[in-house]
Amino acid sequence: MGQKSTAFRFIILLGFVSLCADATYEGARSITGAYLETLGASGTLVGLIAGFGELVGYGLRLGVGYLSDRSRQYWTITTLGYFLNTAVVPLLALADRWEIAAGLMIAERTGKAIRTPPRDALLSHGASQVGRGLGFGLHEAMDQTGAVAGPLAVAAVLYWQGGYHNGFLVLIVPAILGLIMLLILPLIYPNPQDFEEEEIASQEEGLPPVFWIYLGAVAVVAAGYADFPLVAYHLQKQALASGLTIPVIYALAMGVDAVAALIFGYLFDRKGIFILIVAVLISCGFAPLTFSHQTNLAILGMILWGVGMGAQESILKAAIAGIVPKNQRASAYGIFSAGYGLAWFLGSTLMGILYDWSITLLIIFSVVSQLLAVPFLLWVKFQTHQVPKSTNI
Repeated sequence: MGQKSTAFRFIILLGFVSLCADATYEGARSITGAYLETLGASGTLVGLIAGFGELVGYGLRLGVGYLSDRSRQYWTITTLGYFLNTAVVPLLALADRWEIAAGLMIAERTGKAIRTPPRDALLSHGASQVGRGLGFGLHEAMDQTGAVAGPLAVAAVLYWQGGYHNGFLVLIVPAILGLIMLLILPLIYPNPQDFEEEEIASQEEGLPPVFWIYLGAVAVVAAGYADFPLVAYHLQKQALASGLTIPVIYALAMGVDAVAALIFGYLFDRKGIFILIVAVLISCGFAPLTFSHQTNLAILGMILWGVGMGAQESILKAAIAGIVPKNQRASAYGIFSAGYGLAWFLGSTLMGILYDWSITLLIIFSVVSQLLAVPFLLWVKFQTHQVPKSTNI
């Protein structure tokens, strides 16, 4: 019982670090597009900078995950990533050219790439004590709390003080709080790996074959998931929401995301990967509703979108912890994040093209792509029947 309580506190404190980080960089991301415009960047440049940042952010995770497992320096690499991820954000207030701002934005994405695989590996060890679904679900809920709080804080500053510089400067507060906690955590929990006893035989020749099938299933789900900018474009183009209400709809979806992460994480610990199949069946209904021509249906669709996001962010990573040996887990999370991000990028690009051609085809692609994952997930569930019950697959 003592070990479980200690692990739970570890998850909460690491979640606080993520909450502060999300408040920092999501707060900045809520205004960086407009800020670049004031510095003279064109729409094409804004899209290119954002796209390149995401490409770097997901691509680097492959190497970072492998390096983390090889060096075993999980805390060091995590701390370096969080420092870069958050410390550069307030510096945007000092940028007087779009080139400088772009460099800082890409540096922020680089930091996120560096800290994510080793952080997820550390989290998986603590989650093994309290339930992997609950552990990752709680972390995602705290994550999204920061993702909502940061942009709201920036909006409040802009309303009362005016000026993007003050909006970036206020983000010093969560950045410092998160980094202080991150410096303390390794002193309290120097070896989170000790929370978990190895349950899966180590595979020296590589990751288990079932991992790659699982990654393929997750990739087709990601490909069929529209990114919010496309949703916002549709809402505005079809006059379903205004520039003032679209952020509110997004905040609603993020709130649903946080609640869904907790619920589905809890259910995952009891029903295994079957609950991910249920989540896919629920979330595949978001596209027909969101890309409709009625505001109420679009809002309902965004609620389903938030449910899917919350389930994905909690269950997907929790399942990996039950498939991959702990000494290869950072590598697995790095590969998973890169594959997931690439599939999301390609799918979102295709759906953007389909939107201009036919909204009906976009909806069909989204639904079919997500449903294609179901047989693969069933196969994963069947294959993991041989895994010890405590892995909750």
